[in-house]
Amino acid sequence: MKGLYDMYDATPGSRRGRRTEHKHANSGEKRDEENVPKLDENSNVFKAFKQYQSELDGRHDKYERLVKLSRDVTIDSKRTIFLLHRSTGSESKAHIMEEAEDKLRQIQLTKFKPIAAELQNEDVHQFLRAISPGLQEYIEAVSFFHYLRDGTLVSLEQVQKDLVFDLNANLTNPESTRSGSPSAENTSTENTVKLAEVYVSPMDYVLGIADLTGELMRMAINSVGTGDLELPFTLCSFMRVIHDAFLSFGNVARELPRKLAVLKQSLQKVESACYTVQVRGSEIPQHMLVDVISFTKNIHNDFDDATELCPEN
Repeated sequence: MKGLYDMYDATPGSRRGRRTEHKHANSGEKRDEENVPKLDENSNVFKAFKQYQSELDGRHDKYERLVKLSRDVTIDSKRTIFLLHRSTGSESKAHIMEEAEDKLRQIQLTKFKPIAAELQNEDVHQFLRAISPGLQEYIEAVSFFHYLRDGTLVSLEQVQKDLVFDLNANLTNPESTRSGSPSAENTSTENTVKLAEVYVSPMDYVLGIADLTGELMRMAINSVGTGDLELPFTLCSFMRVIHDAFLSFGNVARELPRKLAVLKQSLQKVESACYTVQVRGSEIPQHMLVDVISFTKNIHNDFDDATELCPEN
């Protein structure tokens, strides 16, 4: 009976059987480990894979550094945009514009110059996703600044020109870091000029300009509150030109249709504000126009939300 019990207890499904199977499995793994040949660290294959590991680790670390710099660019660019909004109807507009220009220059020197150094001798397209968010926000801030100062749209060439740096220039003199400035030319006679740039892709430029229309819409609404009833019409015409240009692009990027939809909503809000000022301006006191425009804007927002929830068949 005892032998029969032992045979029964040692069946594969029993507790003792599981212990036996686990023991045999462990012994099999040990034999397999003993049979694994040891790697020769001096072999060419081992050295090649060590080099691949080092290159991948370095690339991942660089990607993370670029992401952090891009976040800093986004934060500083948003602060610059908030500062520029304060210039609407302000008596100290010249001082605000000068301060905004200094902020943009600091973004270029303290954020984009390290990005340019990181991207030197690299395939920039492998790191575009890391820097695109900050770059688009920066383009939005720069284009907003140029429109307030000159009344025109900044070009892609101008944006790219401001992001070319001399890495050997003296960092204590901010103007010397600009390629093409007199101090940069003097520095080039003493030291070898080492130029690096942050590549601005046409798509990042287009998406940044699309975000500009949202700031123009806020500017149009705020200008009514400050008593400037002509500015909304000027902004409306400018936004229509941008909207028509975007319609001609087609579906060339994944983010473009969404940006175009937001652009269209911003244009509709400005057109509604212009309608309120033109048609009902004589009926409504000026200090109440902003409330009426804000109410109309909320109606547009509710309609857009309902359209998204209940799309047409």
